[in-house]
Amino acid sequence: MSRVSFENTGKKYGKMWALREFNARFEPGEAVSVIGPNGSGKTTLIKCLLGLVRATTGSIHVNGQPVGSDPAYRHQVGHMPQISRFPNELKIGQLIDLMDDIRGSGLERTDGPLVRELGVDRMMDKRLGTLSGGQRQKVSAVLAFRYSPTVLVLDEPTAGLDPFSSEALLAAVRGIKRTGTTVLITSHLMEEVEALADRVAYLHEGRLRFLLPPEELLAATGENHLSRAIPAMLINTPPQHVESL
Repeated sequence: MSRVSFENTGKKYGKMWALREFNARFEPGEAVSVIGPNGSGKTTLIKCLLGLVRATTGSIHVNGQPVGSDPAYRHQVGHMPQISRFPNELKIGQLIDLMDDIRGSGLERTDGPLVRELGVDRMMDKRLGTLSGGQRQKVSAVLAFRYSPTVLVLDEPTAGLDPFSSEALLAAVRGIKRTGTTVLITSHLMEEVEALADRVAYLHEGRLRFLLPPEELLAATGENHLSRAIPAMLINTPPQHVESL
């Protein structure tokens, strides 16, 4: 059974289709980089998966559970948004305690992935409203990884992070993949895509143009780097034709 499956998934806002006939299956232990220009449908795809918006057409399943009116499947999903929003008056430690209570976790504050690696263990008494953008990203990363998700969604995860913290986060992604977690990553950085992706999904105007392993993209285009292979693949792939493995 696929970890995540989309079947003819589409989302329409008024008269505009933000996502059209998206079909894909993501397997346990693989990382898929979802890329494309602004307005291509990446955010809509993630929102549909997270249940933040309801798909207009088709279906989505996570571990065999349908994404719909029952939010129980979300307990299996970790999410690190590009911009994190927290209650400003809470301290980091209080937020972690609150989330642990909600999730029924028996973890101590400083337990779990990335707490020490990102220095969050030394910031427990800081109020969330005083944090820089990078510090908020670190807290978001800790919460996304904390509850052993079977699906992990990372939206531009290294944006705002220093190089050391970025490498720690990427190492954590590699580690959680080895446990069987499926990871979906949106990123504009081809170095991240090359370092992590088992497959690359390219969206354009709401449609999936291709879903291929990086090595297939390189072989098909004769290029040595994804930054050149992806544009070459788009030139050679008609808009209505989807390559998928």
